[in-house]
Amino acid sequence: MSQQAQNDFYKNEDELAMDYAAAVNEEIKDLFAAGADVVQIDEPYMQARPEKARRYGLAALNRALDAVSGTTAVHLCFGYAAIIHERPPAYAFLTELADSRVQQISIETAQSSLDCSVLAKLPGKQIILGVLDLSRNDIETPETVAARIRRALPHVSAERIIVAPDCGLKYLPSGVAFGKMKAMADGARLVRAELSGAK
Repeated sequence: MSQQAQNDFYKNEDELAMDYAAAVNEEIKDLFAAGADVVQIDEPYMQARPEKARRYGLAALNRALDAVSGTTAVHLCFGYAAIIHERPPAYAFLTELADSRVQQISIETAQSSLDCSVLAKLPGKQIILGVLDLSRNDIETPETVAARIRRALPHVSAERIIVAPDCGLKYLPSGVAFGKMKAMADGARLVRAELSGAK
């Protein structure tokens, strides 16, 4: 939010971000009081501007989650795939979240073919694993989704993985979005069966 605002009041961006974080903190508490099970913060600028994220972004995130009782997530976004077509093979800001207050970290792995070994550096966090490429209208097969899930398993236990799309599906035709979500569920079912058979 601080990256999209014009600052005519605060002496620096750090102060602006911390006041936004205080406002977000109140909003999160209100959402849980209203009955929300999980509250997710969408955060594209930690990835896009990692130097600022290291300087004050992590402190702002922790302030937004201060004294929050409920499951919280942060989505580190590369930007909507329909608009931002190129994806780096790694996050510029991710492992820094290991000591943050957030319980779940949502990452995009499908379009970027992300090297999932980085997940080993996030012990104790649940990983919301993006496994749907939203830059394309073709629908993944369940086998493709399963392969994307398997890439993470050497680095994070299955119990800590929540399967998800890379990001929002708002730019996809509804039939394509539905087909991708079905493939995601079917792919997760394949991996779950493999894991239960291996026990």
